[in-house]
Amino acid sequence: MSQRMTTTRPVAEQKGRRRRSRSGWLAITGLLLLSALPVLGGVLRLREVSADPESTLLSASSVPIVAHIVAMSVYCLLGAFQFSPALRTRRGWHRSAGRALIPAGFIAALSAVWLAVFFGGPPDELALAMIRLVFAVAMTVFLVLAVIAITRRDFIAHGAWMTRAYAIAVSGGSQALVFALWTLIVGEVDAFGEAWLVAAGFVINGVVAELLIRRRSRWRMRGVSGRGALVS
Repeated sequence: MSQRMTTTRPVAEQKGRRRRSRSGWLAITGLLLLSALPVLGGVLRLREVSADPESTLLSASSVPIVAHIVAMSVYCLLGAFQFSPALRTRRGWHRSAGRALIPAGFIAALSAVWLAVFFGGPPDELALAMIRLVFAVAMTVFLVLAVIAITRRDFIAHGAWMTRAYAIAVSGGSQALVFALWTLIVGEVDAFGEAWLVAAGFVINGVVAELLIRRRSRWRMRGVSGRGALVS
């Protein structure tokens, strides 16, 4: 009896670990925490816009700000659940979430482009605005390529482009962490240094996205080779 229990326990533990890894809860939790920083900052910014007596929500300057904050919050929070393998296998969930994510992503990216092009801040923050413009344009291009890929039913390319776009969207969390580490180690930075730290956050997320895409590709290759070995 005891021998049967000792042999079945490791099997049950392995199944539990497989189930947890397939659910992707660790990745979802990390992405939600990473998204919480820019989302919280966006909520505070919305409060500033609504409380400003000289600015209404219908003014030309505040509409892109509100659109960007709301759309980016939806895109970051809802997009985190698309990294769950268990949810991705449910076509109903994945398609429904995608129909909300793609428009939200376009609104977030295009409003960011608008805010950067019609930048009206201090001159020393122009470099920061241009860096955000470059990555906002890149996010827009990635979303367009993702839509083209899904219309061609190229699901692998669609997932890769959406991953790249999402990496740009959640860069606000990485930038906050980079700022915190830099301030603790080096000290305060000027506007030019802030622009470089923001760029570093974008680049870090881009590298992580590419590593994740390559990792998925290796998993698929292993799956194909494994099935080929069984067939042969």
